[in-house]
Amino acid sequence: MKRLLNTLYISNSDCYLSLDGENIVVKLKESELGRVPLHNIDSVVTMGFTGASPRLMGYCAEKNIALTFLSASGRFLATICGETKGNVTLRKEQYRISDQKERSLAIAKNMMVGKIYNTKWVIERAVRDYSLRLDTEKLKMQSNFLSNSLQNVSKAENMNQLRGIEGEAASVYFSVFDDMILQQKESFQFDKRNRRPPLDKVNALLSFSYALLMSMCKSALETVGLDAYVGFMHTDRPGRASLALDLMEELRAVLADRFVLTMINKRMINAGGFYEKENGAIVMTEETIKGVMSAWQSKKQDQIVHPFLKEKIEWGMVPYVQALLLARYIRGDLDEYPPFLWK
Repeated sequence: MKRLLNTLYISNSDCYLSLDGENIVVKLKESELGRVPLHNIDSVVTMGFTGASPRLMGYCAEKNIALTFLSASGRFLATICGETKGNVTLRKEQYRISDQKERSLAIAKNMMVGKIYNTKWVIERAVRDYSLRLDTEKLKMQSNFLSNSLQNVSKAENMNQLRGIEGEAASVYFSVFDDMILQQKESFQFDKRNRRPPLDKVNALLSFSYALLMSMCKSALETVGLDAYVGFMHTDRPGRASLALDLMEELRAVLADRFVLTMINKRMINAGGFYEKENGAIVMTEETIKGVMSAWQSKKQDQIVHPFLKEKIEWGMVPYVQALLLARYIRGDLDEYPPFLWK
């Protein structure tokens, strides 16, 4: 149970929520884990299937407190809210911004700062932790290039220039991704990013991890009332959750890429967990998928101190916090969107 920015998060999937007076009560079987006054809560997010009492749901609807249900894996299920929840106003402002090039560019720049900064520090962390096993000069050179890319982001005058900077930075980052694979090199090698289909085991893991992260970001945006399909950097396209793609950019390296490296380097998976299809696609076996999902759920429970809030949260909460911060910026409560900067 964690309270952030007037939102109460219940991450234990076995908890049941009920109402006592004007307090929300969180129970695990017969034990009461805690209670929180609802008078200063804007929304409640619960992950799991145990549920909530009809009385609590009715109270939340009456008081305009959004009660959102996610699956244990973080997939958005539903939101219960009253007649006048400010989501309409929030989304209308989101649509206005998406139609204004300068305002969209300002948000996209901050997101790109987050992405490039985080890729830089994935490399720096590898240099720090494994200096005797890596070509540190090579990695430092690429890290310095990313530092220059960060400076160029602020100079971008339009979205095409920003996309060019992002593409070049991504190419430099992935050029040393294989260097950071330190175990099972005979089976897990990375030449370049490929997808649809992934043509090697590392790309298969990356694509699967990105899909998991995408689901988290889409759920996070739906939870705070934003339209996941209207983005600022990724253009609108039918069926594409453009804003979720925007949001996940700054989290790819620190959540998905580091997760894949850990799975390989700690030998949590092996080459026998993959097979090749007729079209050359490399896919994971059902047993490997279960193992990856289990490790992903465990990763989400690890804790960090959020760089902007300065509060300890679970990794799995990061997309939801960033979605909240984005919503607050769009509402005008923040001067600019603060990207997630990991170090």
